[in-house]
Amino acid sequence: MNTVRFLAFDFGLKHIGVAVGQTQTGTASPHTTLSAKSGKPDWSQVKDLLEEWKPDFLLVGLPLNMDDTESEMSELARKFSRRLNGRFNLPVELVDERLSSYEANQHDVQAARKHAIAAGIIAETWLNKPQEAASD
Repeated sequence: MNTVRFLAFDFGLKHIGVAVGQTQTGTASPHTTLSAKSGKPDWSQVKDLLEEWKPDFLLVGLPLNMDDTESEMSELARKFSRRLNGRFNLPVELVDERLSSYEANQHDVQAARKHAIAAGIIAETWLNKPQEAASD
């Protein structure tokens, strides 16, 4: 079985959490939090992460309302995912991230670390989807 590596992003207007994951062991770990201005990161930092981790694809959390409707943040996360794909030519998959920020806030860590934890939860959500595990 080939190991597939990926990065997961918890998109935000001021902070973007990043986690790293791989399919061989089905694990993901919070990695870092990038600063952002109106949802735009320093793209050179993203490039550095991609060069360091060499992911096969990227995940971006899609913030949905509890009734499955989208919000303004949903469209901004979609725009971020399109920018990632356009700049780095890697496949990007959106992952329902409902409650990931809430769950991350349950951890007693520095505020900046919570964004990376939320990205880790997004990655774990993807890893735990039965259809994804079956296709590996």
